[in-house]
Formats: sequence, structure tokens, C-alpha cells
Amino acid sequence: MGRKSTRQEIRLSDEDRARLDEIMCHPRSPQKHVWRARIILELGSGCGLVATMRRTGMSKPTVWRWWDRFLAEGVDGLLRDATRPPGKKPIPEDRVKAAIALAMSPPPEHARHWTVRALARRLGMAVSTMHGILRDNGLRPHQVKTFKVSRDPRFEIKVRDVVGLYVDPPDHAVVLSVDEKTQIQALGRTQEPLPMKSGHAETRTLDYRRNGTTCLLAALDVATGKVVGQAVARHRSEEFLAFLDHVAEDIAPETPVHVILDNVSSHKSAEVREWLKDRPDWTFHFTPTSASWMNAVEGFFSKLSRQRLKDAVFDSLDECIAAIEGYIAHHNANDARPFRWSRKPEDLVGTWNRGHQKLQEMASNE
Repeated sequence: MGRKSTRQEIRLSDEDRARLDEIMCHPRSPQKHVWRARIILELGSGCGLVATMRRTGMSKPTVWRWWDRFLAEGVDGLLRDATRPPGKKPIPEDRVKAAIALAMSPPPEHARHWTVRALARRLGMAVSTMHGILRDNGLRPHQVKTFKVSRDPRFEIKVRDVVGLYVDPPDHAVVLSVDEKTQIQALGRTQEPLPMKSGHAETRTLDYRRNGTTCLLAALDVATGKVVGQAVARHRSEEFLAFLDHVAEDIAPETPVHVILDNVSSHKSAEVREWLKDRPDWTFHFTPTSASWMNAVEGFFSKLSRQRLKDAVFDSLDECIAAIEGYIAHHNANDARPFRWSRKPEDLVGTWNRGHQKLQEMASNE
């Protein structure tokens, strides 16, 4: 005969049995509460330790644990998990501060930036601990972002001028965003790419052939989002004016035309100024220096690069030009939308002022 348990027998009251039955039958009861209730019901029905283990499929320590918990706390004890001490001690605050200060300090002379391993080695920490500190404090020593604060003294005036054309264009006028995308390379591969298949991405040779370079002149109509584009070999004032003549062919005579463009020299040459004298209906509006991101057509160039040019294979320059023209035609037929500017001039000017103040503070501290 098996040895009888020395634990106190469980005698269930009608109330306890009703509560346990409710836990067992309720569709939203957590599974762990269900099998705990079943253990107590089996024990309360006169089953011993071995029989309860066999009927519930639970181990001896598990049955003992909930047997003792019920005797000590009743049914409520079955619905509570025991609190456990944390698995790891919290990192001392002085150690965290030291890690943050080191991560924000200049890197060693032999490296461009701190690595997690180098920081952990310097402070005698585990790599995982250092990684957690950097993550919790939003520090990424390996990442570098770029910025450029415009030094244009007429920044605010130009911002309000350009933004005004976007958000409140003159009546019965055409507003065009014009720019060049230069150095578009027609890159071919020395061998045929291998196509994508299940479990294997498309693969290409590492080396390539240069099949020529082109420049795209583009004008985006802010009101419709449609683009007029022309591929040229060079981007001098001569090509720029020829492109404007091409754009003017689709604009009714005597229609006011406002052109937003950046400060590249081909937009401000003597030839361009002479061209404007003969066309009083055309007005140029220049974005601030180092702020060509205000030119709406830059967004179209970005989409063109991501969706059609990046990683593309062109066996000839003509093939590349045809791909660009095809993308423009598809854009005008399917994706053209009126351009919407969302940022207020006051916000842009405020950001610009803060940038200058920060640069001045850094210069004064050197």
C-alpha cells in the first residue's frame, strides 16, 4: 500500500464546490485556473495524491503546491500567481550615467564611432546590458543623420513666397515646380541576372557596364501633379531654356506662369534673364539657398529613383531614357495628384532660427 499523505485532507463546502465548478465551466476562465480547480475538486472528492495526479495529468509538486495553497487561502488563492523576485538586479544608476556619458563622448582615435562591444569592454559590462542601456535612452552611436541650415539672408522672405504659391496660388495662373535630376546612369550587368524563385532572391553580378549618362529636366504642375520631362545630355542654360520653350507649348498665351526653382547657375545666367525679358508673363521664384527640398518636383524625383531607377538594368542609354519616359507617362495617367503643402512658414522659419542658434552656441563653446 502507498504511504498516505500527511497533508490535511481537503473538505469542500457547498460554496467552494460551486465556485470551483463555475471556474471549470466558464468559457473565459484561463486554462491555468481550470486545471487548478480540477485538482482541488479531485482532492475534495476523496481522491488521493496518486489518483489526482493520474486524473489531472499533473506532477506531484504541482498537486502539492495547489493543495497547500487552497488550504492556506481557499479558492481565491487558486486565482493568484505567486510573486517572484526579479530575475536580474537593476543596474546601478551611476553605471547607467557612466554608460550614457561614454556613448556620447568622442570615439577612440582608431574608430569613427563607438560600438556596443567597445563600450561594454571599456566599462566592464555585458554586451546585452550595454545594448539595453543604449536602447532605453534612445542612443545610436553608429547612426549619423545629415542636416543643412540655410545661410540665405532672405530665407524667411523666400519661404513665404514659395509656400504662398503652394497654398494660395494666384487666380488663373500656372504654378510649375522645375528642376534637373542629373547624373542618371544607364548601368548594365556583365552577365544576365538570375530570376527570383521561391526561397531565393533575384541575383546579379557585382560588376557592371556604364552605358552612358543622362539628365532629366522636369516641370511639375502644382495644380494637377502632372509632370513634363525631357532627357538631355547636358544641363546648361541652353538646354534649360529649350525645355521651358517645350513646356510653354502646352500653356495658353498670356497665361501668368510662376516657376519655382533652385539656385543653380543655369537658372540665373544672362541668357535666362534675357529670355525672361521677352516673356513678361513668366516669373521665377527661387527657393532659399540649401533648401531645394522646398521644390515640389523633388518628391517626384525621389519616387522615380525608388520605383524605376534603383537597381534597374539598362543595356543602353536609349533603354534608360525610354524607361524614364514610360514612368512619366504612367505617373501622369495614374498617379498625378494636386500637390499639397502641409508645413506653415512660421514653423519652417522657427526651425531655421533654432538651427542658427544651436550652431552659434557650439561655435562659442569651442
